[in-house]
Amino acid sequence: MIPVILSGGSGTRLWPLSRRHYPKQFLPLVSSHTMVQETLLRLTGIEGLKAPIAVCNEDHRFMMAEQLWEIDAKPAAIILEPLGRNTAPAVAMAALTSSSPDDILLILPADHVINNVPAFHKAVAQAKVSAEQGFLVTFGIVPTEPETGYGYIKRDVKQEGAAFKVASFVEKPDLETAKGYFTSGDYYWNSGMFAFKAGVFLSELEKFHPVMLESCRRALKSAKVDMDFIRLDKDIFSTCPSDSIDYAVMEKTAKAVVIPMDADWNDVGSWSALWDVTDKDAFGNAISGDVFTVDTKNSFIHAQSKLVAVIGVSDLIVVETDDAVMIAAKDRVQDVKVIVAQLKAEGRSEADIHRKAYRPWGHYDSVDSGERHQTKRIVVKPGGKLSVQKHHHRAEHWVVVKGTALITKGDEKLLITENESTYIPLGIVHCLENPGVIPLEIVEVQTGSYLGEDDIVRFDDQYGRV
Repeated sequence: MIPVILSGGSGTRLWPLSRRHYPKQFLPLVSSHTMVQETLLRLTGIEGLKAPIAVCNEDHRFMMAEQLWEIDAKPAAIILEPLGRNTAPAVAMAALTSSSPDDILLILPADHVINNVPAFHKAVAQAKVSAEQGFLVTFGIVPTEPETGYGYIKRDVKQEGAAFKVASFVEKPDLETAKGYFTSGDYYWNSGMFAFKAGVFLSELEKFHPVMLESCRRALKSAKVDMDFIRLDKDIFSTCPSDSIDYAVMEKTAKAVVIPMDADWNDVGSWSALWDVTDKDAFGNAISGDVFTVDTKNSFIHAQSKLVAVIGVSDLIVVETDDAVMIAAKDRVQDVKVIVAQLKAEGRSEADIHRKAYRPWGHYDSVDSGERHQTKRIVVKPGGKLSVQKHHHRAEHWVVVKGTALITKGDEKLLITENESTYIPLGIVHCLENPGVIPLEIVEVQTGSYLGEDDIVRFDDQYGRV
């Protein structure tokens, strides 16, 4: 069985913590591990697993690789999507990449919380049996309430071992309809998790959506392999139709079965859902960071960089980051996406990026900016190296705060340490790297007429960036 980790989402409903360039699956929301890491770690103890395949946005490739490395997970491949095309093409790519059509793929979105791991393992074992028999298995979550935020799967009376034949897939219902589903006992929440043989899925996809499969085959055939990364051709992949597994295959096939799973599952699709799965104090508050409360109940309060004080409120979501504060009634958190849409419409960077930006060599934090100047705190990992580059519109002043910097400046090479500095004039080809064994920290002051991140001409880059 091959775990396939789907990590293509942007998680905008958890803004401002989750953003397009650093979405929720790469954040440690419910434990010390990120959600991607939790997705793989909860598989520990399942026998017969092969190396995982991860499918993610090309912009997230280094985050994915590093987070897998941190938990000692060696992937068989990391497939990079140049643009999102929903889950069906992502799964098709994984199936085409597998070594055998008889390989069973365990499809796992990277942003789920599953607290009852033994129950999850039991469901996976049952799904494997059905998948070996040629069925396309979906996992149906036994509902705990009449939820309107999930799609549903109706089971048939006919049973195939531990699995039921799927009678139908149902869109998100209104409350009265959801109540009927809940009391009937014949409906499950649609988890978006699946198990099936690679060859069986591809055969059904060819039957119901041959254009999609052909686009995926052409994109993979022209893909470039770079270490663990499989870089899909953007021009070809952009011609691929966008569709979910449900619409493309599962709603049409006669081979669909559902395994009921009661494992304390949550897809953490909103701040209220995160409140549900987070430990709370005696007053029902889920608190993280530097927070003080007075007469506050049943609220989620997250402080990232500042002291947050909350007085005399209940059922609120309060999230503070270093560049944004979001406050919402707990029953209105689905409207966070409206704020994100407004930010995008006005061209605001806060919709997509954090003040702290992560790069394959480390990260930087834009601590101050004004007319013709910007100050950053840059941290370079041991062995990390920024690209050999130059700028047309800005000069840079570097002061080493911690560690040792190896600097290329034109034809000159400098080794500078703590409390030493250097100046990079406008237009000079330069490079910064960390030759040491501890993180390098520098303060960079930029001056010039234009300070955007796109004012970079790269001449060489060890991470394959253009």
